Amino acid sequence: MNDSHPAIEIHGLTKRFGERVAVDNVDLVVPSGTAFGFLGHNGAGKTTLIRSLLGLTRADTGAMALLGHPLPAERPAALARVGAIVEEPRFYDHLSGHENLRVAAAVRDAAAAQRIPAVLERVGLSGRAGDKVSGYSMGMRQRLGLARCLLSDPELLILDEPTNGLDPGGMLEFRTLVREMVEDEGRTVFVSSHLLDEVQKMCDAAAIVDQGRVIAQGTITELVDPEAATDVIVGCDDPVAALAVLRHRLGIADAMVGADGVRVRSVDRRQAAQINSVLVDAQVAVWRIEPVEHSLEERFLALTSRLEAAA
Repeated sequence: MNDSHPAIEIHGLTKRFGERVAVDNVDLVVPSGTAFGFLGHNGAGKTTLIRSLLGLTRADTGAMALLGHPLPAERPAALARVGAIVEEPRFYDHLSGHENLRVAAAVRDAAAAQRIPAVLERVGLSGRAGDKVSGYSMGMRQRLGLARCLLSDPELLILDEPTNGLDPGGMLEFRTLVREMVEDEGRTVFVSSHLLDEVQKMCDAAAIVDQGRVIAQGTITELVDPEAATDVIVGCDDPVAALAVLRHRLGIADAMVGADGVRVRSVDRRQAAQINSVLVDAQVAVWRIEPVEHSLEERFLALTSRLEAAA
């Protein structure tokens, strides 16, 4: 796989439908060889951006490139190494899963048909490949859509809400498959989703989109922002006494006793050291001061709520 260029590069992309701005001056860079999440509420502009990238709708302004190929000038060369699912994958319901893949392979290179057994095995549909798609569940259709993407041995997969219809076991299998494609095969997987927890578990980096605008992007670690003030849990031998000391000595009002100790809100590193110092000085035995891990969901809600408040 070629990693000398970003897998996706977008500058100033805007798409309007009448008076409504669906994609608003978006800049986005997706590094090659990563799993990248594109996060937003339903209606935030995720699918419109994907459709613009794939040439299914025409952007009003902006520049785009896929796999180093500028769009739309070199779209055929770019799409030859791209597999995509946009919204719900569609199939010929009267044909079997295997027959649908044969139809799809017929418009690709000669090697695509030879990959059919392997891709069916890869997505867990070998046992149902001979069944008509009309009898497939939504989750099975999603799996078949992914199998169809893999027929071209793509360098980049663009997947729009790919875990729709999957049960928890299916989601775990999908996460595992994405990580294998990235880590073992060097592919890039761009996943549009509103399922924040799934993206945090699956992806290396992400962008958060709201009202057509990208409001944050970076690695998952950067987005979660571990250096920011956070809650801490203080494990000690006498939580009630510890709470009284913290309120009296440090003036901490936003704290409470819980099952796992004293939870103190919005603490930075300096304050954590102070908490430990005053409790030890007050002869409260402390055995842990542990930050409460931030989640991507918390960061997402904080950003989008701030955006709504400013609107």
